[in-house]
Amino acid sequence: MSEIKTIGVAGAGTMGAGIAIVCARAGFRTRVFDLNQQAVERARDQTEAFLRKSVERGKLAPEKLSEIMGQWSGSTSLSDFSDCDLVIEAVFESLPVKHDLFGKLHQICPPHALFASNTSTISITEIAGGSGRADRFVGMHFCLPAQLMKLVEMSPGLNTSDETFAKAWALCEALGQKPVRTQDTPGFVLNYFLIPFNNDAIRLVEQGVAEAADIDLAIKTAMGYAMGPLELLDLVGMDTQKLLCEAMHGITNEPRAACPPLVRRMIAAGWLGKKSGRGFHTYADSKMFGA
Repeated sequence: MSEIKTIGVAGAGTMGAGIAIVCARAGFRTRVFDLNQQAVERARDQTEAFLRKSVERGKLAPEKLSEIMGQWSGSTSLSDFSDCDLVIEAVFESLPVKHDLFGKLHQICPPHALFASNTSTISITEIAGGSGRADRFVGMHFCLPAQLMKLVEMSPGLNTSDETFAKAWALCEALGQKPVRTQDTPGFVLNYFLIPFNNDAIRLVEQGVAEAADIDLAIKTAMGYAMGPLELLDLVGMDTQKLLCEAMHGITNEPRAACPPLVRRMIAAGWLGKKSGRGFHTYADSKMFGA
C-alpha cells in the first residue's frame, strides 16, 4: 500500500473532477482546488450525482456514498494543500501556468510531498523544471472520463527518482487504476494517436463528408469504440482541444495535429461541448459522463 494518505487535485474541470472521484472512491482524503468557486461547487455536485447514479445501478453500496463524499473537500485556496502527500495537477495545457502553480505548491506542500501532472502533451521534464522538486515529480496521465477509464500513463522525467516513480506507481494501483510506463515524449501513447485521429474526424465534418452523429456511429459500430470521436471531443471541450492541438503541433510539427479551423469557430460561437450544452452534439444538462 502506498504511504500516500492525502491527495490534492489542482483543477476542478472535467478531468480534475474525475480524478478526484477516483481518489476519494479509493479511500484517500481528497482536496480539490480551483480558482473559481463555482467550478469547485459544480465538481462537488457532479461527483455526488455520479455516485448516486452508481448506487442506483448497483455498482456502489448506498452507505459508501456519504463515506466517499466525506473524503472529498473543495477550496479556492492552495494553502489547503499544506497536508497533501501528493498533488495531481489537472489545469489547462500551458507551461507557464503549470510552472506558476507548482512554484506556489512547492512553498506550501511538505518536503516529502510528490507532484504529478496529468498533462497529455507537455514534457514532464519541462514542467518538473519549474516545480522546485524535479526529483519528486512524475507524469500521471489519466484517461477521460477518469472515473470510468482505468488506464493511467505513468511517465518519469529525466530527474524523477526511482523512489518517486515507485511510490506513484503503487498509488496508482491503490486507486484501482491500471498504470503503463511511457517515456517522456509528446502525447505519450494515447494522444500520439488520438489528437490527430480526432482532428481527422473534425475535418470530415468541416468537409461535409458526414454528420457528426453518423461519424460517431460509424466509428463505434465498425471499430468497437465505446464513444465516438466527436462525442469524446464534446466531453474534452473545444477550448481544451485547441490547447492540446497547439501544444502537440508546436512540439512535433505534425500537420494532422494542427488545430482545425472549425474548432476555433465553435469556440467563438460558445459551442464548447457538453459543458456549454452544445458542441458537435447538443445536451440537456452538464452532468458528468456516467451519471
